Amino acid sequence: MNAPLTWGQTAQTLAVEFAARAAQHDREASFPFENFHDLHRAGLLALAAPRALGGQGASLAHLGEVIGAVGQGDPATALVLTMQYIQHRSMGQRGKIWPEHLARQLVQEAVAGVSLINALRVEPELGSPARGGLPGTVARQTTEGWRISGHKVYSTGVPILKWYAVWARTDEAEPRLGTFLVPAGLPGIRIVETWDHLGLRASGSHDVILDNVLIAHDHALDLRQPHDWAGGDPSLQADMTVLMGALYTGVARAARHWVIDFLRQRQPASLGATLSTLPRAQEIIGQIEGWLLTNHRLIASLARDVDAGLDVPTVESGLIKSITTNNAVQAVQAALSLSSNHGISRKNPLERHLRDVLCGRIHTPQDDSVHIAAGRRALGV
Repeated sequence: MNAPLTWGQTAQTLAVEFAARAAQHDREASFPFENFHDLHRAGLLALAAPRALGGQGASLAHLGEVIGAVGQGDPATALVLTMQYIQHRSMGQRGKIWPEHLARQLVQEAVAGVSLINALRVEPELGSPARGGLPGTVARQTTEGWRISGHKVYSTGVPILKWYAVWARTDEAEPRLGTFLVPAGLPGIRIVETWDHLGLRASGSHDVILDNVLIAHDHALDLRQPHDWAGGDPSLQADMTVLMGALYTGVARAARHWVIDFLRQRQPASLGATLSTLPRAQEIIGQIEGWLLTNHRLIASLARDVDAGLDVPTVESGLIKSITTNNAVQAVQAALSLSSNHGISRKNPLERHLRDVLCGRIHTPQDDSVHIAAGRRALGV
């Protein structure tokens, strides 16, 4: 009798199907709805949610395995799933912020069907909140509840989201900042299909306009004075580093597999042997192996620390994010250097892997912030 598949093995099986559909979704910039129905049927949508709320309470290490496998098949799908896992993990790590009935409702919906949540934070004027500044999105308290108005951009997964975790400020004389839980589809919500980027084209990261949207009083999850948000959340950054590192390493792994098959099969008449016999090809593949191994070791060690309950300084998780992201980019670029015109042909997946992996550098924290923080710590300034 065969042993049941692990979560990671299940994700690897699904990723084969995701990869077969990825090129068309990329070309059309269409959202991969069918992938999320597959993930739901496999029981992977509530994997990160606490067991006490009805989820599966998977470790960060196991979540990283799933995201890495899905990222190898379709990174746009993996990015949306990453955001689901981040929000669900926050219910356990910061349970006092989430009213239990709301947290339980969201988890039960994800168990029962295709129900996803993501944070809507970035704005046209503000940019990334990680850089500081007050959001333009405003929450106004009324007798009926909170009224939310604002404009969010890069709202990943919005075609399928059932819930938005909206970053906003109150309209009080001394504004507070926090997250407001907004059900998708309410009156006053409008999705503007603006997403037309170089990579992750299937992620559906469109704009969301909120115009006087009414939500319940208890949907304000965490309101603080602006200065109380300084410094960020070390546990959140560590989680993001593991999952994002796994995602983009998955893209690099897909590029590695393609170029190895190419080198084994390609036999120019002038060479009389396959390209895999060339020392230059062997050397570069060896470099790719080194980058991927480094990523695997760094991500696994960080996940172990988090799962063991250790506090990971933001400087360290930021450096790991930067290193793993740039290693993944270098690995794909190296694969491209071995493939000539074949690598940049749209009939082959390597050019898509390159476009997708470059998106890793954009996620918070960006390299400049990471290196400045590390430099300041080392210099004691």
